[in-house]
Amino acid sequence: MQIKGLNIDFLGHSGFLISNGLGKKIAIDPYNISDNVPKVDFIIITHSHYDHCSIKDIAKIARDGTTIIIPADAQSKITKIDNVKMEIIEIGDELEFNNIKIEALPAYNIKKEYHPKGENWLGYLIKINGAIIYHAGDTDRIPEMEKLTGYGKHGNEFIALLPISGTYVMDAEEASEVAKLLSPDLAIPMHYGSGIVGTIEDAEKFVQLCEEKGIKAKILEKI
Repeated sequence: MQIKGLNIDFLGHSGFLISNGLGKKIAIDPYNISDNVPKVDFIIITHSHYDHCSIKDIAKIARDGTTIIIPADAQSKITKIDNVKMEIIEIGDELEFNNIKIEALPAYNIKKEYHPKGENWLGYLIKINGAIIYHAGDTDRIPEMEKLTGYGKHGNEFIALLPISGTYVMDAEEASEVAKLLSPDLAIPMHYGSGIVGTIEDAEKFVQLCEEKGIKAKILEKI
C-alpha cells in the first residue's frame, strides 16, 4: 500500500515493512516472514515475546549495520546477531535518524496479565515523509492513547496499526473504539492470521466496525 511516498507492507501477525522514497526500509516485529522480505536498515521490536522478537526472522532481514531498536529486556536476544547496531529505547524516548523519527510509547494490558504495565513494553510512533505511523504493540485500550488524538491534523497522514485478535490484546470491537478515538486517516488491523490467535474474520469485523464509525480501514495482504 502506498501513501505519502511510503510503501507499507504487511509481514503477517504484527509485522510490517515500511519503505520510503529514499530507499530506507524499516521492519517492525518480523515473525514467520516470507523469503520475499528484503534486507532492511532498521528493525523495531515492541517486546521480547517470541512472536514479536524472533531472532530467526530478525537475522533473516538484517544486514551489516542494520539498527535494531528494542526495549531493554530484548537486549540479550539481539546480542546473538552479529554486525548489527543496537539501540535500547524506553517509553518517552525519541530517536532520530536523518528524516526518520521513532518515538516509544507504552503498550500494556488493563485486566489481563500477558503484558503487564510494569514490563515497560512498547508501541511506537514512526514519523517519516510527513506521515505518522502508530504501531500500537500488544496492548489494550489504555489511557495514554488519549494523547494521540489530533495527529492527523496539520497536514500529517496518520496511520494506526492496531491489534484486533482479542485474548492477549484488544478484540475487533475494542480496537474499533480506539480507531474512533484516534481518528486516523487509515486504520490497519494486525495481530492475527499467524495461527497463534486471531483470524481474517476478526480483521474483517474490525474493518466493518470502523467503517460504521466513519473511520477508513483496510486489510493488507501479507507479502
